[in-house]
Amino acid sequence: MKKYALISVSDKTKIIDLSKALLKNNYEILATGKTAQLLLENQVKCTEIRDFTSFPEIFSGRVKTLHPKIFGGILMRRDNSEDLKQADENSILPIDIVCVNLYPFPKIVEKNDIPLEEKIENIDIGGPSLIRASAKNYKFVSVLTNPNQYDSFIEELSNGQISEQTRKKLAAEAFSYTAFYDTLIANFFDKEFNLPFRQIRLNYPLETELRYGENPHQKAYLFGNFNNYYEILHGKEVSYNNIIDLIAAVELVYDLGGTSCAIIKHTNPCGAATSDSTFLAYQNALNCDPTSAFGGIVAFNSEVDETTALKLNEIFLEIVCAPSYSDAALEILKSKKNRRIVKIIKEPDKYGLIIKNIPGGLIVQEKDSSRITTEKMNLVTKRSLTDTEIRDLIFAWTVCKHTKSNAIIYAKDRKTLGVGAGQMSRIDSAKIAAMKAKEFGHDLTGAVAASDAFFPFPDGVLEIAANKIVAIIQPGGSVRDSEVIKAAEENNISMVLTGIRNFKH
Repeated sequence: MKKYALISVSDKTKIIDLSKALLKNNYEILATGKTAQLLLENQVKCTEIRDFTSFPEIFSGRVKTLHPKIFGGILMRRDNSEDLKQADENSILPIDIVCVNLYPFPKIVEKNDIPLEEKIENIDIGGPSLIRASAKNYKFVSVLTNPNQYDSFIEELSNGQISEQTRKKLAAEAFSYTAFYDTLIANFFDKEFNLPFRQIRLNYPLETELRYGENPHQKAYLFGNFNNYYEILHGKEVSYNNIIDLIAAVELVYDLGGTSCAIIKHTNPCGAATSDSTFLAYQNALNCDPTSAFGGIVAFNSEVDETTALKLNEIFLEIVCAPSYSDAALEILKSKKNRRIVKIIKEPDKYGLIIKNIPGGLIVQEKDSSRITTEKMNLVTKRSLTDTEIRDLIFAWTVCKHTKSNAIIYAKDRKTLGVGAGQMSRIDSAKIAAMKAKEFGHDLTGAVAASDAFFPFPDGVLEIAANKIVAIIQPGGSVRDSEVIKAAEENNISMVLTGIRNFKH
């Protein structure tokens, strides 16, 4: 009995080599239009599907393989007498190898300059059906969906036959492939047609296995397209903790805007600044808490120059991250063998979902994309604000948004002077921020303060007032707001309410 293999591929990488190997192993090749054309141009003998089925491709290629002779040949059970009888009665021949990959919808959907109609035409129909049918009948059929599978498949085929274990593995990969493809389409339709959020579909291929997770006894994996956003230019591979901190640093520095620098340790800023140059931004961020900066992650939203690189080399840093580096800066930074140098390829997404595991499922929320502007700042005290103070309040508020709750930030001249993060008591956060500032010689006189949530009692304001702070920015919303505002008034502190809470758990 003749042996048949069906080939219909959008990605034609290595397909000539695979086809020649199939011919060598006595398979007759069935192929769809453009695949058949390529094979014939390369002197690879094949039969077009339309000639095999005696039915033409119709509707501009929308229907090519959807035919009983094709699906019957794939799905027939070779050990079932009734299947064999029906196959004989209907002139259906077994197809033992199916090689299919799909229209490039995943690439097309990312492009904004392509009309909806063209995107829809790039949704494959017959391909997923062929793949699923082949995978379902893995006991008899081998299904190939990725050029990376071809070499090992050819080697095993040349040694005699494909084992059932290999067919099972290929089937699992095939179903994973169609699941990814279908999920991408479903997500696209939800977004394109503005449908209500009713189901979360996670759809990220495995990119790499990391060395370990938060701790060495935990396994960790990186899924998705991290490399579309970041390029590792130098140093060791990044770890789970590195990636979490890196993202926190980059999100903060781009939220600050201007020419800014953020230094992150355990997802909290231990220094941040906006200045007139990359060098000054780093120097001012580092001065906030140089002790905590040791072993931290530094992110910039501007090019790192030679002067800044020399300054960066003065202490140990896990990662330096920026959108670009001068040639001289890159050579200087590379002198530290293990430190990672990362290039930002794309700015972080402002919108998206934050997902966490809970028993029985997931808990999901939108990213905190809130921004503060002067129009949203409600001055509720008599003391007026200078332009410099307004600028510093917006800066402090932005840093506070990226600091774990409860959070208090002291800032002046668009640089952090003290950071109080992650405390159970807001008063403790205020005390720690002041303690850190004084530890490194920062004078808080004339500085401003930001709080990520409201003050439940006036005591937090009084703690801040003891440090000669001139203005506080906070959400407001406490039942004791009037008492809190009164405490600010009595200490000649300007208080701005935003109406926006920035808890970060």
